[in-house]
Amino acid sequence: MTDNRRPMVLASFVADSLALGAHWIYDTDKIKKDFGRVDALRKPPPDSYHPTKERGEFTHYGDQTFVLLDSVAAKRGFDLSDFSTRWRDLFKTYGGYFDQATRMTLKNLAQGKAIEEAGSSSTDLSGAARIAPLVFLYHKDLETLVKAARAQSQMTHNNPLVMDSAEFFAMVCCKVLEGTSPVKAMMEVAARRFKNLPLFGWVKDGVESAGKDSVSTIARYGQSCHTEEAFPGVVHLIAKYEKDLKEALVQTVMAGGDSAGRGLLVGMVLGAHLGDQDLPGEWVLGLQKGSEILRLLEQIDR
Repeated sequence: MTDNRRPMVLASFVADSLALGAHWIYDTDKIKKDFGRVDALRKPPPDSYHPTKERGEFTHYGDQTFVLLDSVAAKRGFDLSDFSTRWRDLFKTYGGYFDQATRMTLKNLAQGKAIEEAGSSSTDLSGAARIAPLVFLYHKDLETLVKAARAQSQMTHNNPLVMDSAEFFAMVCCKVLEGTSPVKAMMEVAARRFKNLPLFGWVKDGVESAGKDSVSTIARYGQSCHTEEAFPGVVHLIAKYEKDLKEALVQTVMAGGDSAGRGLLVGMVLGAHLGDQDLPGEWVLGLQKGSEILRLLEQIDR
């Protein structure tokens, strides 16, 4: 069986970078007018949420995912204390965007709260979307993976919906790496672990919407960062474009709103499923930290 862990991680990072310029634009007509079809990495415009960034860089989500990757490589495992230290160091001199979850977590830590208790109450799905480096390392140790995925989410998003989402997508990704199709993996994990929780309904609805237009479907769910809106949109994109990673990530951006948060998860799952064959090489080569990501993945595997 082909090892798709490397393209899984790369696709997650690429999705974040692809969304950089149009991130948090909710007017999809404006995205089409100002950007056209977003199928290439590009420098964000001056009036965007990420004006200090260059082509091929990441949103604050991708930057945090890179910090987690760096920590995992350095410690040869998930170390919450180390991740927290590196995460705080990132924001000491950060020139990019600070979201509310980040601000609140930093405030709580500064007030002396323990790492496990300092996370914001944010429901943003982005807190669950950083987990590709953890899946890369722990794909054969589901129990450890789930604990790590939930803990890294809780560090900044101390919210049950976000932590459950991290567990869900970690479990799905493991199944996909083992050869299960994404739709089947999502349905199986939802039924086995989340039957009596909101996630089950979101998965069912998202899968059933696969035949519908993505832009209008995600508008119906909600384009925002909040898990109850973003989660079914992620499932829809994975199900609709199960065999087309590139189009999945393009449509993630064209649907507007928190395209970067959705993209990290869509890219991770479909990258695990389709591997290098469907990951545009120019996107990977365009990543500012592409060579560093590959070096860190090699370090983890060594």
